[in-house]
Amino acid sequence: MRYYQVLIADQIYHGSEALTYSSELMLESGSLVKVPLRNRQVLGIVYSLVAEPKGKQIKPVSQLLDTPSLSPETLELMVWMQKFYSASIGVISKHFLPKLLLKSGVDIPTPPKTKPSLPSLKKLPVLNNDQKQVIAAVKDQGTYILHGETGSGKTRIYIELAYKAFVDGKSSIILTPEIGLTKQLYLRFEEVFGNNVVVFHSHLSENERFKIWLRILKSQTPLIIIGPRSALFSPLRKIGLIVVDESHEDAYKQEQGPYYHTTRVATKMGQLYKATTILGSATTNIVDFYIATQKNIPILRLSELAAASGPAKKLKVQVVDLKDRSKFTKSGHLSDVLLSRIKETLDRKEQSLVFLNRRGTARSVICNVCGWQALCPNCDTPLTYHADDHLVRCHICSYHDVPPSTCPVCSNTDIIFRSIGTKAVVAELEKHFPSARILRFDNDNKKLDRLEAQYENVHKGAVDIIVGTQTLAKGLDLPKLSLVGVVTADSSLYIPDYTAQEKMYQLITQVIGRVGRGYLDGQAVIQTYLPNNPILRAAVSKDWAAFYKQEIAERQQFMFPPFCFLLKISCKRVGRSAAEKAAANLVDDLKSKKLRLIVSDPTPSFHEKIGNKYQWQIIIRAKERDQLLGVIKMLPSGWSYDIDPINLL
Repeated sequence: MRYYQVLIADQIYHGSEALTYSSELMLESGSLVKVPLRNRQVLGIVYSLVAEPKGKQIKPVSQLLDTPSLSPETLELMVWMQKFYSASIGVISKHFLPKLLLKSGVDIPTPPKTKPSLPSLKKLPVLNNDQKQVIAAVKDQGTYILHGETGSGKTRIYIELAYKAFVDGKSSIILTPEIGLTKQLYLRFEEVFGNNVVVFHSHLSENERFKIWLRILKSQTPLIIIGPRSALFSPLRKIGLIVVDESHEDAYKQEQGPYYHTTRVATKMGQLYKATTILGSATTNIVDFYIATQKNIPILRLSELAAASGPAKKLKVQVVDLKDRSKFTKSGHLSDVLLSRIKETLDRKEQSLVFLNRRGTARSVICNVCGWQALCPNCDTPLTYHADDHLVRCHICSYHDVPPSTCPVCSNTDIIFRSIGTKAVVAELEKHFPSARILRFDNDNKKLDRLEAQYENVHKGAVDIIVGTQTLAKGLDLPKLSLVGVVTADSSLYIPDYTAQEKMYQLITQVIGRVGRGYLDGQAVIQTYLPNNPILRAAVSKDWAAFYKQEIAERQQFMFPPFCFLLKISCKRVGRSAAEKAAANLVDDLKSKKLRLIVSDPTPSFHEKIGNKYQWQIIIRAKERDQLLGVIKMLPSGWSYDIDPINLL
């Protein structure tokens, strides 16, 4: 009889350690098995052979599944994630296995055999000097920041590096922040790698995901895996390249347990596989950039436009002051300048993109005349208006006050801000341009209307005006697009969070970067309440250095990442007073322990009422991340946590 440690791949198991089972068979590490747990049969992953435990009754393995084993690197990554994010093995393992396998664990079909294509770079454009220098600087192992301007040809570099890995017999994982962008990437890679390219994401049916997962697991040849963050956990055995494209995006943070961040897991995965890891973005995350400078991680720059051919293309940016209502005579939300530019673009049979920042839906105290905004005196973040108790609150430090009835700068009384939605923008555009073909892309789209389903129509110019939210600012490359309009550029600044300025810089830079990419002359119309805001000016002029210098100084002054680690903990109760009391009691308990922590006073969560319960939160900062892991282990029942949160809402 042999004894094995088995990682339980079921959410009913809340433990952090592998369990021991017996088997007469010689089982490989990474083998998939069925094992008994609490009178149920659950899926498990064999971790290691161990000595016979003394004095314990050991249950036998029920069944060995007829699939290849998971790689040793996969097992080590699972164990590392469990420790790093203080999550249960059951929660971690669900990300590595398809649901159908978890549900059935039997009847494993054999994927159809496909003859692999031989990759060829012949159809691709010639590399420019910038691209050649970057490729020459990238070695076979290590992490790199690829800080490339929009339109500088980062995808071309990814393809070149994936080709090198393929020739060495290794697979590549190319991650994108949105499922809507997978089609664009797939077409670019398929041109070189043919049927070796596999798209893997959550919008596939369970059956499709199961079949693709099995194909990846059983593949004897290298593959190119393309998808959002979940594609990182594809069951590959040899990996030569991991790319996190648009690495600054919030979508790379898992918002449910284990609350992992894709860039951190990808970096660890690259270390385990001895692979090259590329974090690519035109607007690199502040924390990633700072850590790279401190740890001597190479930062590779791309500034030369990749797609340019013939005479240089122009990019003209116009900033419209939303406070000047004389510029909005035809529409309350779309300026005369923007409407005029859309008409000109339609006349030239080119495309327009009208972008709405959905992040700006918070109720903030802002003056529509002079642009003044109510900020927390302690955290320098926007205060949020709570109508139920008529207070403005900071959601980080618990500062609160009665909102002013008039603007303290110009005495204006119209100071409560509300944002417009995408459907209202579409209605405005249909009124002014009744014959235009308009498509809206946001989270309300049905499956057939999503960007990944409509990408080819958008790409070939069958859509005249594209309206949407963040997805449209992320890496889209549309040859017929020549105009971008931003309805409210500064709405990110109204979000009560320390990342507000960074999000504004990233969004404006990214959305402007959809035009002027070397195909057509480009125009951008930026509508804003704050035309002289230094962050906006830096984004419009692509002055990363100025933005970074200001932002990193403020982060250090108010002690936000990268100068500390963060933990957000929260509780839900039926009554507001009960939630507030529970949070206050925990704060008192934590402070009494004299830990090396900065514990905020409790505050209502940004979305205080969820269903029929009230949610209150506590923000904890520490210089050492292990201190926060210790707090997680001592949390009372009924509390949830998010370690390394990307925002404090």
